[in-house]
Amino acid sequence: MSQTEPLCARAELPNTHPLTAYLLQLISIKHSNLCVSADVHTSSALLKLAEEVGDSICVLKTHADIVDDFNEKTIKRLVEISRRKRFLLFEDRKFGDIGSTVQSQYTRGPLQISTWAHLTNAHIFPGPAIITALAAAAASTLSSFNRSVSTEIYAGTPRVSSDGDDSSDREAEVHDYIEHLGKSNSRRPEDDSGRKGSVVKATTTISQTVETATLSRSVSAGEGEEGDRMEALDALGEPPHSRGLLLLAEMSSEGNLMTGDYTRRCMQAAREHADFVAGYVSQRSLNGMGDNFLSFTPGVSLPSEEEAEEEQEKGDGLGQQYRTPRTVVGKDGCDIIIVGRGILNAKNRGREAERYRKEAWRAYEERVTEKRKR
Repeated sequence: MSQTEPLCARAELPNTHPLTAYLLQLISIKHSNLCVSADVHTSSALLKLAEEVGDSICVLKTHADIVDDFNEKTIKRLVEISRRKRFLLFEDRKFGDIGSTVQSQYTRGPLQISTWAHLTNAHIFPGPAIITALAAAAASTLSSFNRSVSTEIYAGTPRVSSDGDDSSDREAEVHDYIEHLGKSNSRRPEDDSGRKGSVVKATTTISQTVETATLSRSVSAGEGEEGDRMEALDALGEPPHSRGLLLLAEMSSEGNLMTGDYTRRCMQAAREHADFVAGYVSQRSLNGMGDNFLSFTPGVSLPSEEEAEEEQEKGDGLGQQYRTPRTVVGKDGCDIIIVGRGILNAKNRGREAERYRKEAWRAYEERVTEKRKR
């Protein structure tokens, strides 16, 4: 596949992973091929960062295992922000063990990654069976969404519990979940008398068919007004009920052992399991003829705004050059840049994320434009 192929056209290619197709369209609409790495240590810091950068990103990469107080409430709020700000969640777990172990790590424990993260990643040094093990665990998680949810529904004015939590919050949580699955037509009964309502126990059955169907149509916003973009996002809708895996094929750290042979084996494994593998963490595009995998690339940085005015590419005086979005996206053909400290350490994270977004998107547009010039 050509590196100059527009992302929206790639979304329409046959046999494309559902999350890949969705993400390619999301990127095209938001004009964002930026993934921010949320290397923070508290839930409040994680959620604050998601709010600050959410409008400028297509993916938020998390390290849930370094968040000291990560819990179900963190998951719920993070998912809510991702839906509202329109980005996917990528848990950077880097699985690398035997099948039964990675299945438990993926689905169980305090993190329960498979229940909320659209994407995760893995090494293949244990062998390609790690892919089938994770795929089976993902399928099990998605099928478990066909379940019954028991909740308390309050008629009339909701009561306040002794611990200070408004009981309507619990109802709202369930209502939001039902609405998310597209099955909600319930409303709270109104009590015109103004009396405190009595508690009625009810069980709502949620039926969800989990499929890996491709998106029904391509949606793009082009260069139109913000209203057009919001309309396109509404038309795109929620992400598909699917999970995807990224294979760690290349690393940016000096002296790493991911040599050419290892990378080639990753590419072979991805092609053999394209129904679950959505792409790679790599330093360049690894797509060959007939491939349509995403490439996520870390190690991207920009000089400060003051330095950028003087010189776009600037070293540190010791021979090290910034690997800019123009190099990563424009030259090496990568799809999505991963940025951590460059944004996390900024005084205004939202503004800095927007700066990275613009640079990465400009690099993509220049790359695609090359096709028209030839």
